[in-house]
Amino acid sequence: MNTNRLPKEFWNFIFARLFFVLGLRMITTVVIYQMFHLANTYMVGIAGLCEFVPAVIAAIYSGHYIDLHNKKKVLLVSYAFYLLCGISLAIVSLPQLPLTVSTRVSLILSIVFCTGIIRSFAGPAANSMIAAIVPRPQLPRAISFNSSTWLVSSIMGHATGGLLIAFAGISNAYFVSAALILTAGVFASLLKPKPPVQKPQKEPMVQAIKQGFRFVFNNKDMLGVISLDLFAVLFGGAVAFIPEIADKVLHTGPIGYGFLNAAMDIGSLVSIAILIWFPMKQKQGLKMMLSVAAFGIFIIVFGLSKIYWLTFLSLSIAGFFDGISVVVRGTIAQISTPDELRGRVASINLIFINSSNELGQFESGVTSKWFGSVPAIIIGGAMSLAIVAGTWFKFPNLKKIEY
Repeated sequence: MNTNRLPKEFWNFIFARLFFVLGLRMITTVVIYQMFHLANTYMVGIAGLCEFVPAVIAAIYSGHYIDLHNKKKVLLVSYAFYLLCGISLAIVSLPQLPLTVSTRVSLILSIVFCTGIIRSFAGPAANSMIAAIVPRPQLPRAISFNSSTWLVSSIMGHATGGLLIAFAGISNAYFVSAALILTAGVFASLLKPKPPVQKPQKEPMVQAIKQGFRFVFNNKDMLGVISLDLFAVLFGGAVAFIPEIADKVLHTGPIGYGFLNAAMDIGSLVSIAILIWFPMKQKQGLKMMLSVAAFGIFIIVFGLSKIYWLTFLSLSIAGFFDGISVVVRGTIAQISTPDELRGRVASINLIFINSSNELGQFESGVTSKWFGSVPAIIIGGAMSLAIVAGTWFKFPNLKKIEY
């Protein structure tokens, strides 16, 4: 038996992940583009806030629920509800519907609010299943494959979203996204049931939730890693600015916007692909901190650029260094989390991730309104560098992490 071969079930999991994230990213790309053209960059930020708030609130409970229930069933139900959201966005966006701009925007924001709740269950359910599918010695490799799959589908989703907007229209782009999520559900149905690792106990819900938070906040390495990622991406996030930069600075259409939106994921994919074949053997914590600093530098370059190829390159390089952080954070979380707490820890991690992405999108919208998009991007990149400097002194052991 080849001990390096990942189980067949893992590949069903990967294909489910591939199609779900592909559909999810296409929806995100189309929503951001649609909100900018219906309103402005500030409303793109509001859309991020509408997803962030319910996701964080629901995630406090979802991890506890996932740990007590069949994770496969949670995943399938989540995919089914996300499918309904994709179809709803497609219907709301039909040009034949006699809706005012404000009504259309309100309906889109309402649906985005629902997707935030769904993602708080879908993401942790999927991430908590990996350790039940793959033997512990193969976890770092499986996590790299999982991250690569996420990035491949994210890249394809961003780019394809832009192409579909250009050639098929916004509503049809949503319908295609819904079909991809349905395909993900088919692959997820092939997974084996993943019941709780321990028989559910009559532990008070609040106490069980506190146990998950207590574990994360007492684990200084994990807390330091996810805090660094949270604040660096919170201030250095670029997604909300891309539609305006593409339209007002670079004067490119939806296809150019789609590829710009995929640029960071392309860079991340390259770094993670390298790490699959040449994994980091030592000083992972130090390399992660230096990578986050480099991320901030290239976000500043992105803000200063007025040339398409330089903008694309700066985003790609920023994504390259962000990919290193993703692998280190994911590996530390999987290796150090007990099986009975995986759902809760995955949900807490989701809170940090949603905070950095969706809340970062809102922060970008607000700072764009205050300072203008270009100054806001430069300030965000500089803040990422300041966060690395602060983390260097606040969590001195972080740069010494090795696994």
